[in-house]
Amino acid sequence: MSLYTFDANHPKTKKLLKQLNNGFQMKAYLWKSLPMAAFSGMKVQTVNPDFAEVKLPYRWRSQNPFKSIYFAAQCAAAELSTGLLVLAAKEAAPRLSMLVTGFEASFYKKANKTLVFKCNQGKAIIETIEEAVRTGEGVTFEAISKAYLPDGTVAAEMKILWSFKVKK
Repeated sequence: MSLYTFDANHPKTKKLLKQLNNGFQMKAYLWKSLPMAAFSGMKVQTVNPDFAEVKLPYRWRSQNPFKSIYFAAQCAAAELSTGLLVLAAKEAAPRLSMLVTGFEASFYKKANKTLVFKCNQGKAIIETIEEAVRTGEGVTFEAISKAYLPDGTVAAEMKILWSFKVKK
């Protein structure tokens, strides 16, 4: 249908990545578009076409009554770490709808310290979006975000099922 291919040097993509990696601009974006993420103290550590990292501090704003990070805050940070890669991958693409259609979470360790959520599937997300544009058909992708404690232990793993389709 279309010959779109991702280009990390496309002016729109470069501008978006610069904004996503700017602490002040990202904080303003979170307050405007994702206030729960901003309120909980989430911070984007880094975003590039391959990798995204989001920090979720252990604070009273993200805490549950059991003295750990509330599972919903963890799920939001996981979605953000994958969603940032989706935003970067689709920035210069034709009009594309994206939607989370599934979510699975596994919790391995008590999250009683700051967590860092990492997703390194940028290339696969780009390929999936290119397929959606090329075929004109809806496609899905299961993105994985892992949450790490400060000592490097995996505390949780989330699988977010994204759906992509070119808007007509």
